[in-house]
Amino acid sequence: MRDPDYDIVITGAGPVGSALALMLARYAPDPKRIALVGASFVRHDASKNKAPDPRSIAVNHGSIALLRNLHAWPTHYQPIKTVHVSQQGRLGRTLIQHEDLDVPELGGVVNYTDLLASLHNSLGKSGITCIESKQAELRLGERPEVSTGPHRIQAYLGIQSDGVRPKGLEKHYDQCAVLAVVSANEPRSGWAFERFTKQGPLALLPHPSGRGHYGVVWCCQPNTAAQLRRAPEHEFNAQLQDVFGTRLGALSVLGERTVYPLSLHAGPSRIGLRGIAIGNAAQTLHPVAGQGLNLGLRDAAQLAHALRFWLTQPNQDPDPLLNHYTQVRKPDRWLTTGITDFLPRIFATGKPVVEHAAGLALFGMDLSLGLRMPLAHHLLQGLRR
Repeated sequence: MRDPDYDIVITGAGPVGSALALMLARYAPDPKRIALVGASFVRHDASKNKAPDPRSIAVNHGSIALLRNLHAWPTHYQPIKTVHVSQQGRLGRTLIQHEDLDVPELGGVVNYTDLLASLHNSLGKSGITCIESKQAELRLGERPEVSTGPHRIQAYLGIQSDGVRPKGLEKHYDQCAVLAVVSANEPRSGWAFERFTKQGPLALLPHPSGRGHYGVVWCCQPNTAAQLRRAPEHEFNAQLQDVFGTRLGALSVLGERTVYPLSLHAGPSRIGLRGIAIGNAAQTLHPVAGQGLNLGLRDAAQLAHALRFWLTQPNQDPDPLLNHYTQVRKPDRWLTTGITDFLPRIFATGKPVVEHAAGLALFGMDLSLGLRMPLAHHLLQGLRR
């Protein structure tokens, strides 16, 4: 059997696949032997776009450190130093502050397009083979194969980072997320807000498009989401103000609103004989606490670490390394999946006893650093082994 075209082929050039390729390139004797296949590669300063992009992403401290190490963290972002967690209509709230964890910032908010452009700019300097294809399909067997239109390429190892929905655990929430950007006339520098409502969590994140701008992720029932998308600006502003309160003064929506349905999908990391799923191809989560991308980047970091020596002799059997990787990743993947599934459900039961208990839990966490530190640590950097 002839040698394959590449040592590793990665399908999906989103943030997780791109970050994985950059990490692998640091260990590979010949980065050209790593192929990254994506629908498009963006290599420009996306922050020059004038319209506020509602697709902002909250990235935690651990992920920012990783991306900076890859020279792929955008300079244009908004830091998060304090997270305010509350529940609509009930007592109890808690603050998670960067001083609690002895870090300069808990995380940051960046435009999706800015992050992708920064990663793709670094790819252009890495020596990695970037292949643009809108119909890339990874076929797994003894030799993973990717069809890129009229051509097919083979590799020793295939990695799926996005483009397919995980098969396994599946849960459809009776919620949609409404994405928007708003301006506040009394902004709080470095503050992010997570407010639990009877229909789902509402997040306001400092947005990089301008001072006093906040990205809104409003999780609510589908009929409410549809109404919010169509509502005149003054009606949207009034409903948002009613749910969020006056912590940031008056809120005014900027630009368009988008809506997408929320669901949970999680499957095995190991796919086929020589295949691994990471990022959105391994799990898609509820957006509460903004953990999806951070979990995917931890997938990528541990996979690159597991393969660092194999890359020097890629004709060797990677099976023991892949089995070890899947075992090491299980605790973090399932704990993060569990947290993001539990939080939006427990606060939206509609049962007063449960809601009061959740409020007491927030109050207790606010009073005791010891009670809030486990959750704060996990949100900051995940479960690491």
